[in-house]
Amino acid sequence: MTVHFIGAGPGAPDLITVRGLKLIQSCPVCLYAGSLVPREVVAAAPAGARVLDTAEMNLDEIIAEMRLAHDKGQDVARVHTGDPSLYGAIDEQMRRLNPLGIPYDVTPGVPAYCGAAASLKRQFTLPTISQTIVLTRTNVRTSPMPEGQDLTTIGRTKATLAIHLSAANLRPIVEELSPIYGADCPVVVAYRVTWPDEEIVRGTLADIEEKAKHITKTALVLVGPALAEHVEYPDSFLYDPNFTTGTRQAKPKV
Repeated sequence: MTVHFIGAGPGAPDLITVRGLKLIQSCPVCLYAGSLVPREVVAAAPAGARVLDTAEMNLDEIIAEMRLAHDKGQDVARVHTGDPSLYGAIDEQMRRLNPLGIPYDVTPGVPAYCGAAASLKRQFTLPTISQTIVLTRTNVRTSPMPEGQDLTTIGRTKATLAIHLSAANLRPIVEELSPIYGADCPVVVAYRVTWPDEEIVRGTLADIEEKAKHITKTALVLVGPALAEHVEYPDSFLYDPNFTTGTRQAKPKV
């Protein structure tokens, strides 16, 4: 028996990995985060499977279901949105499973920021513009941010920021980042990326709060100059004819 922690991807049912889907199709027990995981994904569970939405369950109740399955020798598909390593709360579940001797593994998924990049048709790392992506969040109702990981500190990197769980926190985001990035810095609020009702709101730190005021949850806030619709930057060395790589010799113009 194994508990399989599975990343379902950012929204579109066909963005789950082949491995993740096969595990769901084979497990007699499926626990899924119903507020964010598409119904079509868990519909792949085998006939007669015990399928439970954990949105209204607490940690003790979730672990109790895993223990019950363990006692019956039944594998569990524990399905999380996006990639379970990001804000998925899988570690606290594993921490409970360890002393119980219940085995588990993890299947990665497509994270929301990658889904957003695909929807935007944007590359978040551009030569001379941004070579760093920071995945972070802000304080709303969740646990406090660790010291030194506030937006003002992180913003000094001038990296592309992917701010999770913070759609209702646009004003503090704007206030903290405007002095660093500038009021004209591009911002995107990406609501339910890759879902049928996806909405992409583009703006700047100066106007995004007004433009996206109708979005209060299930959205990713992206900040950084790499998000501009028209960015001037030099080509990378990757395919430069004058640059030798481990697989290609330079072919300078004659």
